[in-house]
Amino acid sequence: MVRSPALQRATLLILLVVLTCLSQFYRVANSVIGPELMRELGLSAQELGWAGGAFFAALLVMQIPVGIAFDRFGARITVAVLSVVAAAGAVLVAFADNAAQLIAARTIVGVGCAASFMSAVFLSSRWFPSARLATVLSWVFAASNVGTLLAATPLAFAQATIGWRNAFVLLAVVTIFAAGLFYALVRDRPTGEGGRAAAPERFTDIVKGLVAVWRTPGLVPILAIHTFAYASMVTVLGVWAGPYLNDVHGVSGVQRGNVILAMGLAQIFGILCYGSLDRLFGTRKRVVITGALLSIGVLTALGLSERPPLWLAVGLMVTLCFVAAYAVVIVAQGRALFDARQAGRGVTTVNIAQITGLVFLPVLTGAVIGAFAPTGGTLPEIGFRAVFLTIAACLLAGLAVYMRSRDLPSY
Repeated sequence: MVRSPALQRATLLILLVVLTCLSQFYRVANSVIGPELMRELGLSAQELGWAGGAFFAALLVMQIPVGIAFDRFGARITVAVLSVVAAAGAVLVAFADNAAQLIAARTIVGVGCAASFMSAVFLSSRWFPSARLATVLSWVFAASNVGTLLAATPLAFAQATIGWRNAFVLLAVVTIFAAGLFYALVRDRPTGEGGRAAAPERFTDIVKGLVAVWRTPGLVPILAIHTFAYASMVTVLGVWAGPYLNDVHGVSGVQRGNVILAMGLAQIFGILCYGSLDRLFGTRKRVVITGALLSIGVLTALGLSERPPLWLAVGLMVTLCFVAAYAVVIVAQGRALFDARQAGRGVTTVNIAQITGLVFLPVLTGAVIGAFAPTGGTLPEIGFRAVFLTIAACLLAGLAVYMRSRDLPSY
């Protein structure tokens, strides 16, 4: 049965949201159940940071292979196959008994999620006009944060009722089902637009294509800001928010989930707001600069506030998730650097920068907080403040390089 283009686009967006929701859940789940993981598996702060970074390290390693697979085999097959790998990793998380097993399982989940977000950029750029790309991506990325919400209060509730291990087994089943639907219903391009996949490339052609992408003018400033823009927020939301609320403010499991739920909602609203700003103001660069400066300001406030009242700490973390949602504009700006022939490798190359930050910041901040001796079995408040200031400094460095970028308006 031939479906109308409108129905195909709607199906595509729904399934992209489902797959990116699952990826978001896997990204931030450690934060909500972080104290329980540390207690049950005997993790140190550094090991929790490594477990957080392992997911993103796998994403990083997989980006170039995923880009090549997109251009050679198509996103449909690539995403479906890798999603089955993610399901296998989720089962291994459920059966982890120590730090090494958890880190290995998180790595496998990361491999399985490596194509999820880039498939949204790759496929949306084929199915929607360029001027609407940032807006469409804002819809997908905002809706995908339902996964963040599910990894908040619902996961905390699941931990308290059926246990986090059973929750991950259930998640594996959902992931396999989503992979099957994606393979059955999604198409790589609209009907009539060169429907056949590209001919298999020789190794020399692959190398030449990658070299051409890395030599693209204006790429380095985009990579610089993209390294820390999204990572600055996710490192707080996905790694340290739960331990910070537990160790500094004594917040219980479900209450931690409620705060992270609010942070996830703030990110959703932020993405929706940023998604149309580039068209409204006719600039992407100024939108990104504004979002980065606001994020630096909030992180600095968290770092300089000595044991702030709970309402202020929560308010600042929620605000951070809103103002730091400008990464969607960077993605659209990066996609505009490449022609259709290089789209797969181009968007995954841009994504390498983001994932590098997602690997680097959790590991770096784990080392930073690990330099401070625990007090009474909890991580010290000064250590968390050092983490916030470290993230702010990294984002400032990325912004300084990005200031040299060429603005690429959306029209």
